[in-house]
Amino acid sequence: MLVAPCTVKTLSEIATGVTSSLISRAADVVLKERRRLVLLFRETPLHLGHLRSMTRVTEMGGIVMPPAPAFYTRPQSIDQIVAHTMVRALDLFGLDCDLPRWGDQ
Repeated sequence: MLVAPCTVKTLSEIATGVTSSLISRAADVVLKERRRLVLLFRETPLHLGHLRSMTRVTEMGGIVMPPAPAFYTRPQSIDQIVAHTMVRALDLFGLDCDLPRWGDQ
């Protein structure tokens, strides 16, 4: 399961096991079944509560992936920045797509 974007509320619900929404309930089931859960956490700046929630989710088997742009590829457009982030997220699931990777841009 990929949650993109992942809000503070959703992250906190998943970290604490509160399932007040369909997304947090689905993520709870994914973790329970030991399946892959990737959260593209979008909030900044972070405070200690955010970091603790990310740690909890990670300890439960999830992956927290901030959608931070990679400028070392020298993107020429916002589309390239978004595509690069999505390729990185899809790689975590072992999915292959026809978008450029790190050295292909």
